[in-house]
Amino acid sequence: MKLITFTKKGIYCPQGKFYIDPWRPVDMAVITHGHADHARWGMKKYLCHHFTKPILHQRIGTDIECQSIEYGEVITINDVKLSLHPAGHIIGSAQVKLEYKGYVTVISGDYKVQEDGLSTPFELVKCNEFVTESTFGLPIYNWLEVQDLNKKLQNWVLKNKENNKTSVFIGYSLGKAQRIMKAVEELGKIYVHYSIGKLNEAFETVGIDLPEYTIADFRERPKEMEHEIVIVPPALLDSNIIKKIPDPATAICSGWMQVRGARRWRSADAGFAMSDHADWKGLLQTVKATEAELVHVTHGQTEVFSKYLNETGIKAHVVETLYGDEEEESEKENPENPES
Repeated sequence: MKLITFTKKGIYCPQGKFYIDPWRPVDMAVITHGHADHARWGMKKYLCHHFTKPILHQRIGTDIECQSIEYGEVITINDVKLSLHPAGHIIGSAQVKLEYKGYVTVISGDYKVQEDGLSTPFELVKCNEFVTESTFGLPIYNWLEVQDLNKKLQNWVLKNKENNKTSVFIGYSLGKAQRIMKAVEELGKIYVHYSIGKLNEAFETVGIDLPEYTIADFRERPKEMEHEIVIVPPALLDSNIIKKIPDPATAICSGWMQVRGARRWRSADAGFAMSDHADWKGLLQTVKATEAELVHVTHGQTEVFSKYLNETGIKAHVVETLYGDEEEESEKENPENPES
């Protein structure tokens, strides 16, 4: 039985007549999470988790038709039972479980098995068919425990204070920035770029507490940030805004920082391997634990990961999709103009 097909518009459930994270306009779109490579403009109707709804309103528009449901809540669409289950990726991220005549398919979107203290922890869902990402699907990617990584960030900030430097963290506006805030919340005043502040509001509207922060005014008051903590999106790396900050020391927070030769590494003072995706072990453990008979690998290190799964006895194949670097999709607005 086939519950999903891969089309030019995206992942389609023919029995239910809806798409999951489509990249072209469709009538009905089930959205796994709020990153822009999975949640796009132009759908007639959206369905997502309650926590993702304010993010879609923030990024796509308040006039969209959007239904939201709770984790584990089952709704039936054209005889297909659909439910959302925590993916652990970012706030509101969900795996989509489809069940039809006893056959179960799970589309995981992006996921992380580490608990980060902000996202609802990942929930394993057994299934017949599993759709997985493989962003960091190479053995070199193995994340530190969250508390150990946070300690590294904290030590870096303390060292910068001793050297009269301003700690400037580079991290995705949705997911990464909020983790950085939690990691360093007691070490100084936190300033965030306006794009991060807008998304912080989405967290706060669903009852998630974030550390106290100030929207940074880079045009008129950069002096007040001196020797404090500043968090900006990756689009600002090497920008004029960074140059306005007094005595900046910059650190990129990204899973790509696991490899010292990562893109843009040389233009920053430090790098921390902080990721909202599963590492190599997390991917393997998850795929095996689902007990899926068929695995679709949609984006990332697809060829390597798919080949390894097949060699270990798990039937897997690569599927071409338009998912990828959520930051390249999400930070296209002019980073230096708060009105853009």
